[in-house]
Amino acid sequence: MARSDSIVDLDEVTLTLAGPAGPVNVLRGVTLRIARGESVGLKGPSGAGKTSLMMIVAGLERATSGRVAVVGQDLAPLNEDARARFRRDHVGIVFQAFHLVPAMTALENVAIPLELAGRRDADRAARDMLGAVGLAARVDHYPSQLSGGEQQRVALARALAPGPDLVLADEPTGNLDTDTGRDVIELMFRLGAERGATLLLVTHDAALAARCGRIVAMADGRIA
Repeated sequence: MARSDSIVDLDEVTLTLAGPAGPVNVLRGVTLRIARGESVGLKGPSGAGKTSLMMIVAGLERATSGRVAVVGQDLAPLNEDARARFRRDHVGIVFQAFHLVPAMTALENVAIPLELAGRRDADRAARDMLGAVGLAARVDHYPSQLSGGEQQRVALARALAPGPDLVLADEPTGNLDTDTGRDVIELMFRLGAERGATLLLVTHDAALAARCGRIVAMADGRIA
């Protein structure tokens, strides 16, 4: 088990992927601990391994070696179905490209993880969450009818609605203008704090990094 005060516990994690010219060492012995309630920003140049590290923490990628424990759960022995259930119960993810379902309304997009978790109040909880991100009047709109900032608010609402222990965000302001990005940042930190979520963010956005309690710099697959 992970230490009781750690949400994320990584020990000597490596990731090696097959490349056209042979194996590529994406992560090279990463050790990282993130305490409950922390907000941590991952910074570094493209190719440093930031997104790959986040994918491993989410259980979307398997480490080649090393130990990965999240919310006290060792991820190594879990099969894909168990990892999906783990994410459903403990992890919310916000992507740069929003990843909303085009054929579903904002309400339906936010309700998806709640329905998968068997929540009988999925519709009401989704409406409440959309209200919390300022979109009470847009619940019946489809992604194509929303601005980029509104789509990212829906994505944030979807990530936070189930009450995850850990929220992972990969360049969440990357597709937004400065003012819209600032609004999304404020929402993410305020709502995350209200719900007791730990935040791990990949970002090149100086304003977003400045809001984090700790910055972890990566280079060449290592903690720099």
